[in-house]
Order: sequence, then C-alpha cells, then structure tokens
Amino acid sequence: MLPIDLTTLLYQLAHLVTAWLIVMPIAWERERATRIMGLRTFPLVALGTCAFVLIGTSVIGDNGDAKMRLMEGVITGLGFIGGGAILKDGNGSGVRGTATAASIWTTGAAGIAVGFAQYSIALIIVALTFLILRWLSSIKGQVEGMDESRKA
Repeated sequence: MLPIDLTTLLYQLAHLVTAWLIVMPIAWERERATRIMGLRTFPLVALGTCAFVLIGTSVIGDNGDAKMRLMEGVITGLGFIGGGAILKDGNGSGVRGTATAASIWTTGAAGIAVGFAQYSIALIIVALTFLILRWLSSIKGQVEGMDESRKA
C-alpha cells in the first residue's frame, strides 16, 4: 500500500479545488465572449499552476531561490499557452485574442497564489481580471461604435 498522509492529501486537495473554483468567473466570461478558451482551459490553467507550486514546494521546501525558479518556469509556460490564444486576422490588419492571452496569464498567477496559500492575492487577481474583461469590453465596444459612426 502507498504511504499517503491523509492530512497532506486534504491540504493539497483543498488548494487544487480552490484554484479550480476561484477562476470560474473568468472562465465563464471568456467562454461567453470568445469561445476560443473558456470553461475548460482557464480552470485547467489554475489547477496546473497550483499543482506545480504544490509539487515544487513539497520538494524544495523553503528555499526562496528555488521557489523563484519554479515560478519563472511556470510563467514561461503560461506565455506559451497564452500565445496560442492570439490569432492574426486573415487580411493581416491586426490580431485578436490578446485579452484572452492576458487572462490566461492572470489566471496562472491566481493559481500560483493559491498554491502558495496567498488567497487574498488570488481573489484580487480574479476580481480585477473579471471586471476588466466584463466592463472594459463594453466600454471598448461603445468607443468602437463611435469610431465607426464617425467614418460613415
């Protein structure tokens, strides 16, 4: 039988479930707005980043330099995943998906924060990201609408 400490298992499970649940508002907003990435991708990013922190800290302990290297690696991976959300328009006039890519990055930061038991930081990150995506998108649409009416 595998030696599993029930206390450690519950501690890690609580962190992983928290990371998964805390980002659901962002996941819902991105699913609704873009359908490029959403209800599956964002929770998986938070779950994965939290897991890497939990695994890393169980191996490296309190070594601050090693924790920073762990975060650097996770952040680099987040950039790679976020890059997949950025699409070039067919006519070459611009790109789209940068807000989704940035949201992947902040979702990863929330997962890292939960992994390090920094719940207040995670809550602030999620709240601000959700508000930016929700409210500033509507403001952006209004500004673009005014620009289109000026061109006509």
